[in-house]
Amino acid sequence: MSFLSRLFKSDSREHSYNSRVSFLNPNSTLGEIDLYLIGEGRHEELWKALGAHVRRDANGDLIGTAFSVWAPNARAVSLISDLNFWDKATNPMIPNGTTGIWEIFLPGCDVNTRYKFAVLTSNGNWVDHADPMARATEHPPHTASVVTESHFQFTDNEWMESRAREEYWKAPVSIYEVHIGSWKPGLGYTALATELVNYVKEMGFTHVEFLPVTEHPYAPSWGYQVTSFYAPTSRFGSPDEFKYLVNQLHLAGIGVIIDWVPAHFPKDEWALAKFDGTSLYEHEDPRKGEHPDWGTLIFNFERNEVRNFLVASAIYWLSEFHIDGIRVDAVASMLYLDYSRKEGEWLPNEYGGRENLGAVKFLQELTATCYKKFPGIMMIAEESTAWGGVTKGTESGGLGFGFKWNMGWMHDTLEYIKHEPVHRMYHHNEVTFSILYTWSENFLLPFSHDEVVHGKGSLINRIPGDRWQKMATLRALYGYMWAHPGKKLLFMGCEYAQNDEWKAAQSLDWHLTEYDEHKGVQRTVRDINLIYQGRSPLWERDVSPTGFSWLVGDDGAGNTMAFARYDNNHRAVVSITNFSPVPHEHYRLPLPFDGKWKEILNTDDLKYGGSGLLNSEILVSNEGLNGYAAQTTLRLPPLATIWLELQI
Repeated sequence: MSFLSRLFKSDSREHSYNSRVSFLNPNSTLGEIDLYLIGEGRHEELWKALGAHVRRDANGDLIGTAFSVWAPNARAVSLISDLNFWDKATNPMIPNGTTGIWEIFLPGCDVNTRYKFAVLTSNGNWVDHADPMARATEHPPHTASVVTESHFQFTDNEWMESRAREEYWKAPVSIYEVHIGSWKPGLGYTALATELVNYVKEMGFTHVEFLPVTEHPYAPSWGYQVTSFYAPTSRFGSPDEFKYLVNQLHLAGIGVIIDWVPAHFPKDEWALAKFDGTSLYEHEDPRKGEHPDWGTLIFNFERNEVRNFLVASAIYWLSEFHIDGIRVDAVASMLYLDYSRKEGEWLPNEYGGRENLGAVKFLQELTATCYKKFPGIMMIAEESTAWGGVTKGTESGGLGFGFKWNMGWMHDTLEYIKHEPVHRMYHHNEVTFSILYTWSENFLLPFSHDEVVHGKGSLINRIPGDRWQKMATLRALYGYMWAHPGKKLLFMGCEYAQNDEWKAAQSLDWHLTEYDEHKGVQRTVRDINLIYQGRSPLWERDVSPTGFSWLVGDDGAGNTMAFARYDNNHRAVVSITNFSPVPHEHYRLPLPFDGKWKEILNTDDLKYGGSGLLNSEILVSNEGLNGYAAQTTLRLPPLATIWLELQI
């Protein structure tokens, strides 16, 4: 019986393979430094060493493609592809010493070749796996990896140079959150580079945040069950076409943030699960390795190679796609060993605690590495607990994120507006409480996709009252939100008051923007964004209590609040919100400075669909009030937010 016959015979007793065999491969992607860094779990450009890499000669003519994969516990690995009719006996891979890495060079193999790795496990079973390092994939539901080669040349040098000097904690950040498949179905990356870019530019958002664009087989997961951590989903085009979309956003002055999901991965046999027959990427013990809520597997953050795989993935998106920020999903699920588990269903750490020390180490490695390599980016944590130091530096024991989603503010604010106005006076603390902790972390205020799905309804339909009151309240809410300390995020459709709950399988209801009431909300968001960007008091001191002071914080009976925001030059913008359907005539308001004040935003303006109760002239008295230098008397329109600015 020949060597190949013995190797690929289905009966495991007949398999014969020397794992210590090495070979000279002039087209290998792995040098000594690569092997050393991989062994140490510190290869920051892992995608350049592993996966599929096309080789060309000095004239650019094709030589072939080099393949490599980490599968340390496999008895054998074979490359299966279009070129060998998916026959595992044709192209057996060779182990690179004792590194756990298997290699092969396939002459004549070009881009667009579909491939997988057939892995012989210790129990004698062959399992076909997609490449963990694949940079392109088949269109789902097909699951093969695809050989790819990038030819795209970015033209966003000016943006990238400027970004490197950016300090986002003291800059305007207004994020438009997008699920590509349902924003306008049928548009790929190339078409979005025109339609989405133009829309976001017109609406005045500073950034777009995409729900996960990493490849995922199950569309209803919205991208949150990732199978390819290095490949943009092929549903909307090629990797180079996604680069084109990012490039066009940058040329329009718009930053790009992606949702990234290192907390868990699906159990699909062809993906990462039991990759070499063992729990290679996941914990072997289900008390640490399986997520009870999502039916997924949890990465083994204690393993150097796994942390390296994930950190390098983040670096890949920042480096190869010029991504400006990474929002890390489900951070709380990583931090706590007892997350969503009952007593007896979890294992404590070595000190007897519930903290996942491996996950903490991973997150610190992630943020420290990314910020070091890419100055000016944003690392954002979706973290919903009271874990201390999420946005504190890793050198002082923090997790090192730039921003944390303020889930407390979001929940309290949405609870407040659900009450009938007559009852809001009893819940005034729900809308003012956030100021007590808003500087404990660097916060981002989200009205995200999670708040308009799973039976929660749309934002507009959470608000009580008749149609006019609903629209007015939503406009007032946005005015209050953009004035509140913290960066902003708004999910698509909310900017024009989408009526129905978001459904990922169908389009947003764009036809609503033809109606005046929806058009009015849309204009409000646009104008708020444009005014916000041009007023440094609204963002320059977001992370400092010196950038905020209450003017009226205790008027629960009037459903009203007022505060001032300050920049580094002590210029001010004053925000007043009346969440009552009753106008307040002759409302006395303290002002931080004497002088000439002007109304720069009024969400009750007729052009937004309001009643038109404006303050065309503001008379200021230098007679102090409540410890402030001056005061005025305003007409507060019903269910509206007003912004005032001192004229210099």
